[in-house]
Amino acid sequence: MCGKVASTRYAAATRGRPTFLNLDKAYPNQVFTVLIWGENREKFGSPEEMYRDKQICVTGKIAEYKSAPEIVVSEPQNIEMQK
Repeated sequence: MCGKVASTRYAAATRGRPTFLNLDKAYPNQVFTVLIWGENREKFGSPEEMYRDKQICVTGKIAEYKSAPEIVVSEPQNIEMQK
């Protein structure tokens, strides 16, 4: 799945400390969400800053969460920034 990161959010106070990268449109109208759980976050540095407004391609298993597609990513090699 490829798209432009339209909005990001690091929910540090939420259970699991998720980081959300919303593609093509900002939350809550995102076309697709990339989710990085807090336990894997340090591998990515500050993903909400690094990927914001960038074109990325993500590989992984697509699941549905609240009627919207998402990929849970645990390794940085699953996100590739496009030039």
